[in-house]
Amino acid sequence: MSTPDRYAVLGYPIAHSRSPVIHALFAEQTRQSIVYEAVETPPEKLESTIATFRRGGGKGLNITVPHKSEVVRLVDELTEHAATAGAVNTLWIDDGRLFGTNTDGVGLVRDLTANKGWSLHGRSLLILGAGGATRGIVRPLLEQGAGKIVIANRTLDKAIALAAHFGAFGDVASERFDDLANLGPFDLVINATSAGLDGKRPEFPERIVGAETRCYDLAYGASSQPFLEWARGAGAQHVASGWGMLVEQAAEAFEIWRGVRPNTADLLSRFAG
Repeated sequence: MSTPDRYAVLGYPIAHSRSPVIHALFAEQTRQSIVYEAVETPPEKLESTIATFRRGGGKGLNITVPHKSEVVRLVDELTEHAATAGAVNTLWIDDGRLFGTNTDGVGLVRDLTANKGWSLHGRSLLILGAGGATRGIVRPLLEQGAGKIVIANRTLDKAIALAAHFGAFGDVASERFDDLANLGPFDLVINATSAGLDGKRPEFPERIVGAETRCYDLAYGASSQPFLEWARGAGAQHVASGWGMLVEQAAEAFEIWRGVRPNTADLLSRFAG
């Protein structure tokens, strides 16, 4: 019997990750022989962990918080979208070279449009946060026809830098969290901050949300609940966690690694995020 191919997700912390379950179900569904594990990887051990994985014959990696931007420097070749984003969440090894891409944006767009039926064309979008998660989703959202994207952050300089970086692909502006009370409501508000990790309800101005505003948290599970509760309290009728995005971006990575596309509808119907 041949040895299963090895894959893993690296993050810090990582115990909460449901990626091993998702990929195990994808492998079962598509009859692929793989093992996939979650490896807690502090920032100072990122480079050595990837090097050890490669030496051990590993085939591919997912990268999550807080490593998506830092891992870029370790990759031999980036896809165009990953290079533009400056953030990577999927790695694979081919002929000894390490390749990197970012499937977050594709996964988000697929969940918003195909799974939830939310239109992006011509819509006004607000993204809360200017970190690696935001970097991975701005260009794909613009390519789907988003009318205008405002990137807001606690410190304005990071938001300004991202808005300037992605301005070549569409209408992108920057704002400070404290000044959002002067804007809104938006058609879609995406929380790309880690605010929910501590369980505290965020303090964004409720004016950014109207009755028709869709609110989406890139996090899933317990981490998404503080923002989603805030959104409902602000009057949003349509809210969603990032569970569907997690599944869809995983399917994209799985297809890159294995050359076969898993059926996400089956998994989404069996589990809640």
